[in-house]
Amino acid sequence: MSDSSQRKTVVLTGASRGIGHATVKRFSDEGWRVITCSRDAIPDECRRDPNWTHHITVDLALPQDAIRFVETALEVLEGTPVHALVNNAAISPKTPFKERLGCLNGDPSAWREVFELNLFAPLQLARGFAPALAKGKGSVVNITSIAGHAIHPFAGSAYSTSKAALSALTREMANEFAPLGVRVNAVAPGEIETAMIGPEYEALIPRIPMGRMGTPAEVAGVVYQLCGSDFAYVTGTEIFLTGGQHLL
Repeated sequence: MSDSSQRKTVVLTGASRGIGHATVKRFSDEGWRVITCSRDAIPDECRRDPNWTHHITVDLALPQDAIRFVETALEVLEGTPVHALVNNAAISPKTPFKERLGCLNGDPSAWREVFELNLFAPLQLARGFAPALAKGKGSVVNITSIAGHAIHPFAGSAYSTSKAALSALTREMANEFAPLGVRVNAVAPGEIETAMIGPEYEALIPRIPMGRMGTPAEVAGVVYQLCGSDFAYVTGTEIFLTGGQHLL
């Protein structure tokens, strides 16, 4: 298992914190080789993880950085397959007072940045890694959101619209990648306890049938399972991790 050519490989974006970091840990704990990117360097304590072999610091909201990440990762791979691509990186702009930015008060240039990262980067990466994913008969998992399916009190319009578009892109990709032997699914988290969640989110708990927020590890577990053989006939699906919140 020490030979990276004999291990499965996952490529994951937005790895430095929250859901992305928890997902890295889950794949690493299962013995996968991990190649990641984010705007930030990985935490010092994570550099000791022998499975987390490469982290590339890029800003995927910049198209040239998305291209650079794919090119650099492919050099690292040296022709070996990719077995999973997890498109997790995303942004949701807010005002300095954490006010929700809607259609009337949001900066149009911020909308373009949101869509570059939340929608176009996943498309660019999936296209760039398609041959390696086909070689590994791999799986793509796009991280969408409950906000892509209903108005959310804190998630802005640009974020919500981009996630709705990513849900649609997941279906389109599932159809087109199937002949390559590559499955494409999405995971739509609800309220997940991360460093990005503020005290204001406590007011949403009564709207969650399970009566609590989810954890990054719970999201990571579903992402991991979607990339495994138990889900070998599942593609074009979006799984809600909301504690039942999306039902209301």
